[in-house]
Amino acid sequence: MSDVVITVRGEHETRIAPERAIAHLTIRTEGHERGTVVERMAALSEPVRDELAARKSDGSVAEWTSQRVAVWSERPWNNEGKRLAPVHYASVDFAATFTDFTVLSWWAGEVAEREGVQLGWIEWKLTPGTRAETERAVATAAVGVAVERATSYAAALGLANVSALEIADVGLLSRQDRREAAPAPVMLMAKSSFAADSGGAPAVQLQPEDIVISAAVEARFAAR
Repeated sequence: MSDVVITVRGEHETRIAPERAIAHLTIRTEGHERGTVVERMAALSEPVRDELAARKSDGSVAEWTSQRVAVWSERPWNNEGKRLAPVHYASVDFAATFTDFTVLSWWAGEVAEREGVQLGWIEWKLTPGTRAETERAVATAAVGVAVERATSYAAALGLANVSALEIADVGLLSRQDRREAAPAPVMLMAKSSFAADSGGAPAVQLQPEDIVISAAVEARFAAR
């Protein structure tokens, strides 16, 4: 009796609490004098830089960046369709990776009260080591699911021996009729907006979602 070819798919996912939080904020100023606007932006940015540098020293911030400094001008129109004097703008973006979420909560609540500060969002992430280890475990489990399915199909046919012929990420298994490749397994990073505490306390309520790491494989087996 010739071998029976069995093609299956295996999936697995796991949820894990984030270990890092990347906070994004922008400092922006505007006015009618370009030099004054730029100076004001620099003055508002300096204490933020100092605080992030201090928190990096104490370990509550793993790293931070200050980038995308922009200066531009616009001439608005009034209600009568007349072009007004130019308004100048200046902004700088910050991103800080916090390891202590309690510190992040209090810092964000305090800095949100300052002039010119716009809090953006938080990216919840894992450390590279945890991510790599978890992705390996999830991929291994997905392969195990594929083996179990193939073994069950073979048993239903009265076949006892199953051996792997091919295994690949979804969309990469050789198949003549496949027209479009599906994406490889990815890690989904949860995001969260800043929400100020209604009581006016210098804190931000953070509700990080678990990070979902998933994997899917396709496998082809020979059963006899």
